[in-house]
Amino acid sequence: MPILQPDCDAFYPDAVPRAVVAMGIDVVTKGVEKTVRPHRKAHLLLTMRGVVTLEADHGVWIVPPRCALWIPSGMPLTFRGAGALQIYGLFVEPDAAPTMPRECRTITVSPLLQELLLHAVQMPMLYEEEGPDGRIVQVLLDQLAAAPVARLNFPMPQNEKLRTIAISLLNHPADRATIAEWGRRIGMAERTLSRALHRDTGMSFGRWRQQLHILIALQRLAQGGSVQAVALDLGYESASAFITMFKKVMGKSPARYFMDKQADRPAP
Repeated sequence: MPILQPDCDAFYPDAVPRAVVAMGIDVVTKGVEKTVRPHRKAHLLLTMRGVVTLEADHGVWIVPPRCALWIPSGMPLTFRGAGALQIYGLFVEPDAAPTMPRECRTITVSPLLQELLLHAVQMPMLYEEEGPDGRIVQVLLDQLAAAPVARLNFPMPQNEKLRTIAISLLNHPADRATIAEWGRRIGMAERTLSRALHRDTGMSFGRWRQQLHILIALQRLAQGGSVQAVALDLGYESASAFITMFKKVMGKSPARYFMDKQADRPAP
């Protein structure tokens, strides 16, 4: 995928005269951070192995395996990833996908959509638009438009004091300070803090922090962390308390969530 390649600055998807351009990379890295410049083509990022974190559209986005992030046209972003990464990128002209969101969205990738994307990566960049590859692209776009949306982002507030809380929680997710304690830390009345946070994120403080815990949990569990270790890292008193929270938000336990993701993989 171009954003991870040494010559990434030489690649510009808007210069390719096709509705869709697909690229992929399989890499092991100690850590990479890249600011990606905006371009006309929208961008779908699919993670097959490893977990990446992106900052875009006033939020932090976690992309666990078998999910993808839709990034609309003209959206700058910062990409971070580490470890063994297998990532695919699809660049799409806006008029080729008119029903796709105008904001960043995490989408669930079906086995069919995944296989179509993997096929597109193998196609010539200048594929024949009226040939078999062009027809594959049309099916791919149809499947992309039908893909369900998942909420896997952590909204970043615009208020500077609230951003201080967000950055602190990202760095110290086990901090269990109440909203009243945070108000005292940043010099803001609890009620004022609550109203400002809801205005900027659409969430209560508890739900907002819970969302961050879900994202971090997905990241660490996908990397092989145990439920017990993740629960402790996030400040929960027990694994059962963490599982209860996870099930309440995601509708299933962590074990079931990853079992279902595994079952969605197409046969080799």
